[in-house]
Amino acid sequence: MPLLADKVCIITGGAGSLGMASAKLFLSEGAKVMLVDLSDSDLKRATAELATPNVDAVAADVSDAAATRNYVERAVAKFGAIDVLFSNAGNHGPVTAVTDYPEDVFDRVIAVHVRGAFLACKYALPRMNDGGSIIITSSVVGAMGAPGSVAYVTAKHAQVGLMRTVAKEAARRGIRVNTLHPGPIDNAFQLEIEDGIGKMAGGVDGTKLLDDMIPLHRHAKPEEIARSALYLASDMASFVTAATLMADGGLRG
Repeated sequence: MPLLADKVCIITGGAGSLGMASAKLFLSEGAKVMLVDLSDSDLKRATAELATPNVDAVAADVSDAAATRNYVERAVAKFGAIDVLFSNAGNHGPVTAVTDYPEDVFDRVIAVHVRGAFLACKYALPRMNDGGSIIITSSVVGAMGAPGSVAYVTAKHAQVGLMRTVAKEAARRGIRVNTLHPGPIDNAFQLEIEDGIGKMAGGVDGTKLLDDMIPLHRHAKPEEIARSALYLASDMASFVTAATLMADGGLRG
């Protein structure tokens, strides 16, 4: 039997590389998927690529409460009660020292990652089936420090605190809540970060610098991280909650 047969899944950041890789994998395992992203045009491209009636999409700013309620209710109206919430939306500011970091950018990064995940849990939980799963995409830097990325690193640590709190509250309903901690992924989002890392480090190749630090000596493919999300979403992880699943090629270790 497919691992997510007839399960209703919400994926925020759904039009990005990890969101799309996860959507494809979840669909192949029998799920019905609501994609959420900021850009309506990106969502149209994503749904056209997926080309299945088991997908719907809605544009939303995940840091906005009304927009969050809307995407949750739209998923329920379209497919039924939610089984899997994959809070995956993210953004990133410049790579620069804390003393130079723009305050408005700091606030926006925190809003998307932390407030966005909080609102997702707040409004999705009442519309979830018992025994469901919540996954929050943190990062390897949610378990370590990294110079130049004060907002992103702070946000990723905060998501772990959010997860641990919600996991305790949701456990009575059999709903599991975990964070997923990817290392560097081979995508445009990460490349932009690595350009900044390289400049901050004196003009080196930021991608090579990270590959040399990762014991597996490479970046992850989005599909590899999606398989970790599938594990947490499915009954394979039926006794896994309040966990921080590292998928970082050994970077933190």
